[in-house]
Amino acid sequence: MDAGTTLVIFGASGDLTARLLLPALGQLLTAEPDRRVRLIGAGTEKWKDDDLREVVRTSFESADAGTAAARVTVEYHQADITQAADLANLLQGLEGQVALYFAVPPAVAAKACEALTPEIIPAGAMLALEKPFGTDESSARALNERLALLVPESQVFRVDHFLGKATTLNLLGARFANRLLEPLWSAESIESVAIVYDEKLGLEGRAGYYDGAGAFVDMIQSHLLQVLAVLAMEQPATLDETDFREATSAVLRATAVWDDAPATSSRRARYTAGSVDGNEKPSYVDEPGVDPERGTDTLAVATFEVRNARWAGVPFTLRSGKALSDPAREIIVRFRAVRHLPVGLTGSAEGAILRFSLGPDRMSLELNVNGADDPLELERATLTADLGAGALRAYAEVLSGVLDADPMLSVRGDAAEQCWRIIAPVQEAWKRGDVPLEEYAAGSDGPSGWPALR
Repeated sequence: MDAGTTLVIFGASGDLTARLLLPALGQLLTAEPDRRVRLIGAGTEKWKDDDLREVVRTSFESADAGTAAARVTVEYHQADITQAADLANLLQGLEGQVALYFAVPPAVAAKACEALTPEIIPAGAMLALEKPFGTDESSARALNERLALLVPESQVFRVDHFLGKATTLNLLGARFANRLLEPLWSAESIESVAIVYDEKLGLEGRAGYYDGAGAFVDMIQSHLLQVLAVLAMEQPATLDETDFREATSAVLRATAVWDDAPATSSRRARYTAGSVDGNEKPSYVDEPGVDPERGTDTLAVATFEVRNARWAGVPFTLRSGKALSDPAREIIVRFRAVRHLPVGLTGSAEGAILRFSLGPDRMSLELNVNGADDPLELERATLTADLGAGALRAYAEVLSGVLDADPMLSVRGDAAEQCWRIIAPVQEAWKRGDVPLEEYAAGSDGPSGWPALR
């Protein structure tokens, strides 16, 4: 850890900075009292240093990190980051460990990358970019090619805050550090995997981005495929950025739509008016900024297969949706049932189920045990371990990697391209109308007849 790092935030006056980045920085500084940060904010607003300093103070206090503000030096520059001259003036003379965080819309980040040159970028600087990384495989490849002209891949941090979730990383310890699980982690013993991230929240004013993406791109393409890669990867020799990211990228290269049949392996839906926890929600099409003709999905599910020796034949089903009641946020690993049950034992002998909750952080294992009243009648028992919330929030874990120039928890360039490749057949099937856009009432569990994954 470099105690004196410089964090340059492009888009310092925006919502992402105030709502996520600065609270994460405050928590990081609280957890690591020896860390010092020079914060340089850039934006189009006519702010002064004190304006940004006030945003820092408020954001830190929202994360119970108000005292950490004293360890941040703050300055603000009005600049157009799509102009090379403004970028050169902003970054001139910066030394030591420098991180450039693009907290701006993807189109602006792409233009800024076009304006940047290797000479403008401080030596060794990390470039942190938010999703989405392109809009399809070809645009993601073009963006990667541009970034490769600026800095080495090891200096690009493609942010996926799901890779900063402690629970996602808890998969590594549970799997690789336990002989009970490690030999069973394959198609020989595992029947199916589901990764579910549903929300009670509706659109919440995000039409500008979400209406052009939908649940499938916003969550499954951007986040849940990365979780799949962590869950299914081969054991790396180390958890450094080279070994870890090569292992997860290898999974994505082997992943395809189940049975190569996107029309039968995916479903989509959109919420109508309803009530969530007593709060009335309008139909998605009536939300401000929504274009009903786009047919945007607010709930999506798709099944994939990792076509390698370890996982061939195991369905990986990914689901995410908005405005749902009792939403699930978990990874569900279903083991196969035993091959033979001795005559005399009664009751269900379904396979064990291992669950990793994606908030609150918890792991549970459902097993068959002897019944309390009749020892020959099997009952289900659940062993649960509370894993805690982790020392840092997801964005704080991500920010730590950015500031310390450690891209382990970032998405490698080829992985970003592969995620677009994986979902392309489903997108094409949806555009052709092969998969109907179903409806569900806000506050419901989703359309009737959809398979239960829990």
